[in-house]
Amino acid sequence: MIQTRELGVTLGRQILVHGVTLELAPGRITALVGESGSGKSLTALAVAGLLPPGMAASGEVLLQGENLLTLPERALCQIRGQRIGMIFQEPMTALNPLMSIGEQVAEVLRQHRGLERKAALAEARARLDRVGLPAPRFPLGLYPHQLSGGQRQRVAIAMAIALRPDLLIADEPTTALDVTTQARILDLLRDLVRDEGMALLMITHDLAVVQGLADEVAVMKRGSIVEQGPVAQVFARPTQTYTRKLIDAARHVPRLVLTGPTAPLLTVRGVIRDYPRPRGSDATLPPRLRAVDGVDLTIHERESVGLVGESGCGKSTLARAILGLDRVQGGSIQLDGQQVGTTLPPALRARMGAVFPDPFGSFDPRWTVERLVAEPFHLTGRPADWRGRVAEALYDVGITGDAMSRHIHEFSGGQRQRIALARALIIRPSLIVLDEAVSALDLRVRAQILDLLARLRLRHGLAYLFVSHDLGVVRQITDRVLVMQAGRIVEEGVTAAVLENPAHVYTRTLLAATPRLSIRENAHI
Repeated sequence: MIQTRELGVTLGRQILVHGVTLELAPGRITALVGESGSGKSLTALAVAGLLPPGMAASGEVLLQGENLLTLPERALCQIRGQRIGMIFQEPMTALNPLMSIGEQVAEVLRQHRGLERKAALAEARARLDRVGLPAPRFPLGLYPHQLSGGQRQRVAIAMAIALRPDLLIADEPTTALDVTTQARILDLLRDLVRDEGMALLMITHDLAVVQGLADEVAVMKRGSIVEQGPVAQVFARPTQTYTRKLIDAARHVPRLVLTGPTAPLLTVRGVIRDYPRPRGSDATLPPRLRAVDGVDLTIHERESVGLVGESGCGKSTLARAILGLDRVQGGSIQLDGQQVGTTLPPALRARMGAVFPDPFGSFDPRWTVERLVAEPFHLTGRPADWRGRVAEALYDVGITGDAMSRHIHEFSGGQRQRIALARALIIRPSLIVLDEAVSALDLRVRAQILDLLARLRLRHGLAYLFVSHDLGVVRQITDRVLVMQAGRIVEEGVTAAVLENPAHVYTRTLLAATPRLSIRENAHI
């Protein structure tokens, strides 16, 4: 159906992608894997004709024998959406904040099929239902900012599959999703490929997802494909050292720092957080949505605690309340005996750092990286050597010093997340709230960041609240884990004990939905 032949991407004289040859067959799933910055997303953008200004594509992208690289923009606009659909990595930047989710899905149908507004909205309702955003809980009048990260990603998927395209390009489509939603979305993509006979190009860093979903895999390094073939063959007998390193990183376990008895640092008692429901919601529902419902938790000094649950269960809302960013309607939050609220004194706020799930949305795009990372110094005052400390923080998370003068849009998604980590670490707080802090990172960088977090925790006596949907990461980095469902903590305990012998049926459901990479030991030696 679609082929790339010697596809290349250049920026001036700089070669970013070169020699990429892929065959994307109907009814087949091809995975494109590699480290952040290896050229995976640029390859996908070149196929769809969406390269940023200044970049040029060469070679061939053949759709049923026609080279898309030679077509004018008007012709490509007819192909995009109808023949080629794309799911972008960061849904908050891919969706229009001024349009409701129903209007955005309907827009695709109106543009390409010429449907009237009412008929397009009815079709949009069906697409949103299919990706797990059913009525009446998710009315068409909701806006992207009213949804969680995982829910926004499902809206983006609904837009991409609205016309059942011949080729669907999915750039990290499950990065922001919890494990149960991820399982449903992967099943949906698999069904679409089988039922509609379309081709799927899946860009991901999750090798467990690749193993469970894809037929073929292509491994990308520094702009070129270094290995490709059937998934089972490549994973069992990789021929390239780089591929073996990716597989090893997927199974990497950082040295867990076990803490002895320590004093309580953060105490949460009976916290309640309500939101008014949006206009147009089902009249039979209560007027306010209770996102956090009487939560109790304690984090001790130098302790790492995981908070897991499905998208929309209240994890991020609780994290924002702990940071003093959201006002609570009941209960209390105390940090080292001092009350936490929305009007925290600077000295108390400086004792908490944060890493948010959307790295691009949490940065001012007008600022340089140097200024972004130094931003927390406004709480403590800039030290004389602040530029040196910024460079050191960037080095700690794997970003070179020459990045300080650049802007955030110049970096890949994984690189942005590393910069967010540097910003959280620079003032060395007592507690860092990490909300999906490694979800956007490729395998090798994720392993490095988890090792870094373990070292910094030991060196500086840091405590972590690690909010995540990735139970594998939580198992690796936390001492205790709390499982959240519908605003409540339904199970908690020592991480290994809870994840190996869960007592609550909801925890067992999460574990059953978690993909696992299964490779025979020493298969590649």
